[in-house]
Amino acid sequence: MGEFQVKAVSKYIKSSPIKVRRVINAVRGMRASEALEVLTILPQSAAVPVYKTIESAVGNAIENLKLEAKDMVIAEIKVDDGPRLRRGRYGARGRFKPIKKQRAHITVVLEDDVEDAEEELE
Repeated sequence: MGEFQVKAVSKYIKSSPIKVRRVINAVRGMRASEALEVLTILPQSAAVPVYKTIESAVGNAIENLKLEAKDMVIAEIKVDDGPRLRRGRYGARGRFKPIKKQRAHITVVLEDDVEDAEEELE
């Protein structure tokens, strides 16, 4: 486990948390650089906000803690439910059909991978 942890959060993403979880399960536990490459290939539209969040966390690590981007590993990545916009339409026979527009919050925590960095030095 690394000494430094860097966090980035994207809130109010206009996508269902279930759809975003499909994307983050594909990159969980990877190196940040590998995860960014995988996210460019994925066809899901939820890959774009996940890419931006990981890229923001890498930028935070470089700018604030002067860490190398190639040494960063995704320690934790999760999606939480955001607020739901409640809308509706009128259906047949005067019924009301509710529409719930979901939002998601994405959290990414990166760590520096000390063990691999020490192996490269040897």
